[in-house]
Amino acid sequence: IYACRAWVNFDGNVSPPSIRGSGNVSSITDDGVGLFTANFTTAMPDANFAVTIAGQDSAFNRLNRTLMGRAKSTTEAEISSVVPNNNSPEDLAHYNIAVFR
Repeated sequence: IYACRAWVNFDGNVSPPSIRGSGNVSSITDDGVGLFTANFTTAMPDANFAVTIAGQDSAFNRLNRTLMGRAKSTTEAEISSVVPNNNSPEDLAHYNIAVFR
């Protein structure tokens, strides 16, 4: 089965990050500006999963930001968001992560 194994919608502008809704994500860890870790409630069978990431600011504007996965394991997926023209990290108000395997 190739289904969504975990998902989360959270606010990265507050500390600690605030989860609005989720499935199989127990918490979000703030690892620094623009750096977050989604912690899975139930571990993945292996780290061979795909992570999709989307983000918006508090006004729901479309942003020219680079959102990427940093690392992953059976129990977590790390993401980052940066401004591409100067590569500076930035927290966003709306992050959406989905994990497929």
